[in-house]
Amino acid sequence: MNSGNGRTTGGGSARGVEMSGANGSADPAHPAAPGLPGPARAARRTRLGAGRLRGWGGVAGMALALAVAAGALIPLTGHGGDGAAASVAGPGLAQGVQAKADDCKDPEASLAPSSADGPNVDAIKRRGKLIAGVDQNSFRWGYRNPTTRTLEGFDIDLVKAIAKNILGDENAVIYRAIPTSQRIPALQNGTVDVVVRTMTVNCTRIKQASFSTAYFEAGQQVLAPKASAITGFDDSLKGKRVCVAAGSTAFDALKANPHGADYQDFTVPNQLDCLVRLQQNLVDAVVTDNALAAGQAAQDPAVQLKGSPFTTEYYGAAVKLGNTDLVQRINQVLVDYRGGGANSPWMTAYRKWLAADLPGISGPPAPKYRTG
Repeated sequence: MNSGNGRTTGGGSARGVEMSGANGSADPAHPAAPGLPGPARAARRTRLGAGRLRGWGGVAGMALALAVAAGALIPLTGHGGDGAAASVAGPGLAQGVQAKADDCKDPEASLAPSSADGPNVDAIKRRGKLIAGVDQNSFRWGYRNPTTRTLEGFDIDLVKAIAKNILGDENAVIYRAIPTSQRIPALQNGTVDVVVRTMTVNCTRIKQASFSTAYFEAGQQVLAPKASAITGFDDSLKGKRVCVAAGSTAFDALKANPHGADYQDFTVPNQLDCLVRLQQNLVDAVVTDNALAAGQAAQDPAVQLKGSPFTTEYYGAAVKLGNTDLVQRINQVLVDYRGGGANSPWMTAYRKWLAADLPGISGPPAPKYRTG
């Protein structure tokens, strides 16, 4: 999701809070209090007092607590241990694209896979840990399980596969929670080695970071209450309060054609903040990736995806611009991750995390490689 312009909203930074333990438990120096963290408890009292929440279930309550905590950008480190259906083609054959890095006809075309080491892979090996920028708030993608306190989801499984390939241990990971608006800066300043966070590869971002081949296909779509008269990304948004994450492709889409919506006053650092505002009736709709929105609709039966996806976008793993050896190594991981048909690690992760909310996907997108 999301466009990587590196804007910061709300003064967040891309630092990280250390978490110890193979299960990503809280830093012993800062143990978690029982129940919701302090800021989340205060926010919850405010919300309940207002009496504006709709369709709020246990999972959504978990997501809200995480969103409030991450809204202040508490970075974490840990080692660890129709409606929404996306139309995604099967893996097929890799495609070679005659394109240079600055030729944006196929921004998702990446470097050829390689198992060779290099300066950036060697640095990770010397450290003994992969530092990964992830989300801890996106249900099914990267979120903290409220029971086990571990980070879980489709993106987290891919991070583990990268760590397993480079370090021989899927738990040799330091996780850092990175808000949408800080993904590119976190790479540029060396806070993380890689960002795996539902991050769309596009023409702007390939000038700011280096990307792997695509590991998922998504599209932008509108999320709104079921009873809303909003019909999609169209003029039914006129006069509506529309929430969007800073630094997102949804923000760029609204900037290009807002359809009369007010979005500038409702731009937030983290995408999940929009769901909280929608449930509080502080906004009328959200524009975001349909892959993320499907999980949010699963959390709250009072909301649904409206209309159809109006873009086709591909998620990629991002590293610092020019870290060629790490990009090629991740692409090799993805070759193995896609391999095996219905029994591939990719399909196994899809069935575990996404199939219930995004049914009908037959396989990952085929990789594209630059040949020029």
